[in-house]
Amino acid sequence: MNSGPVRIGTPLSPSATRVMLLGAGELGKEVVIAFQRLGVEVVAVDRYPDAPGHQVAHRAHAIDMTDPVALRAVIEQEQPQYVIPEIEAIATAALLQVEQEGLATVIPTARATRLTMDREGIRRLAAEELGLPTSPYEFADTLDEVRAAVDRLGLPCVLKPVMSSSGKGQSTIRTPEDVEAAWDYARAGGRVTGTRVIVEGFVDFDYEITQLTVRAADLDGTVGTFFCAPVGHIQQAGDYVESWQPQPMSDAAAAAARDVAGRITEALGGRGIFGVELFVRGDEVLFSEVSPRPHDTGLVTLATQRLSEFELHARAILGLPVDVSLRSPGASAVIYGGVDAKAVAFEGVAEALSVPGTDIRLFGKPESFTTRRMGVVVAAAEDTDTARANAKAAAAKVRVISE
Repeated sequence: MNSGPVRIGTPLSPSATRVMLLGAGELGKEVVIAFQRLGVEVVAVDRYPDAPGHQVAHRAHAIDMTDPVALRAVIEQEQPQYVIPEIEAIATAALLQVEQEGLATVIPTARATRLTMDREGIRRLAAEELGLPTSPYEFADTLDEVRAAVDRLGLPCVLKPVMSSSGKGQSTIRTPEDVEAAWDYARAGGRVTGTRVIVEGFVDFDYEITQLTVRAADLDGTVGTFFCAPVGHIQQAGDYVESWQPQPMSDAAAAAARDVAGRITEALGGRGIFGVELFVRGDEVLFSEVSPRPHDTGLVTLATQRLSEFELHARAILGLPVDVSLRSPGASAVIYGGVDAKAVAFEGVAEALSVPGTDIRLFGKPESFTTRRMGVVVAAAEDTDTARANAKAAAAKVRVISE
């Protein structure tokens, strides 16, 4: 990481402060905008052209980011000061080399990127090295091993690829007859080639949260940890559909959430924002997963915090002060594609924005799928119940139309 006074150059000039985002979806797009507002030159990389973040960056590249040769080539071409992974499907070995050779600073670190893209690596760090409370789990490489793990863990249980994102490949096994279909779904949903999966014992929790956690430097360069108000959320098939902030919690549960999040992020190191997913049962908190980047459930912070999770990420990376204060209760609700088509149009936007306290982000994805997130409504209100109702009502008014 850099040291000394923070200096930000002029974009597209020899003095430019340059960052490269690996992953330019809807979350990456908001990170690009946050950096642009601070006068930073941004290069956005994704696996397909015209991704949301491509549309607002200074330059864009479409490459296979799991190809270490292609990944290193684009880093050498652009020579960014910071490389910021925004997705899991990345050749992390190449990032380790980039970091070791001093070509760029990897955010938060290359090690953290490698560990967190692999559910096995992060679960073993959390449960076996740090002793954090988690659900019971086993790893498996074959269908027979999955069946044996299910027998030991009991039903219901959850099956996930060790490498996937946004709930892809994740399913709940409720009967022995569900095992083979869940296995096939996990193999198809993994981010990279391979069959390794994690089988998790079912956790009977009251609710789940995302504890957005920021590691940022003070003016003297000392890295501290800062916690946003907890984000409650609902997931379906492993993918978030709505979120709200703040999630009501007991003082004991809130303290436990901060403790778990602080310990896992300190172990990962570096600077930036982390989305720590936790199960809460009474005053007990169990670790689930962590992403070393803005979290999809944290889109709600566009309406709730003085600085959104994306602005916090940009500030922390650059060594600037952060402010995690809550401005208003609020909520978010996803707008799904509903159709399989390219170059879609949106109707009902004006009607949606007539709902009090709402705002809309249409992501600009070039292709719609039935279950693809195409946009989100965020709403601020006097309380989270009102915000949730308004966000869902507004999202329901937006229609994705095949042209």
